[in-house]
Amino acid sequence: MFDYALNIIGNDWIMIVLAALVLFLGTKRLPDITKKFSRVMAQYDKTKGMVQEEIQKAKGEFNLNISGPVMSERQKLESLAKSLGITTEGKTDDDLRSMVNLKLGGSAKPDQDTKQ
Repeated sequence: MFDYALNIIGNDWIMIVLAALVLFLGTKRLPDITKKFSRVMAQYDKTKGMVQEEIQKAKGEFNLNISGPVMSERQKLESLAKSLGITTEGKTDDDLRSMVNLKLGGSAKPDQDTKQ
């Protein structure tokens, strides 16, 4: 079979794209479109910064640093408890759940709250 792929790399693509934009949009509309595009990008950066600030506020004082995937529910509980400063030795899963819940500001027994 024949391979008709273009062997164009790097800056050549930028020149081709710019030439295509000038051909399709014309020289009069191109500055307006680039201004609109820069406004959209500035708004995107502003919104991204606001979202990151809100995440940091919601995270609060807790330093939840979980690195890597965890395989079991017990590993999830242990990594969350350790990041909150809770010792995990000799504790059952239910004990860890209640301690994590208390540390995060919830009640000790979340199931009992819903049954009332």
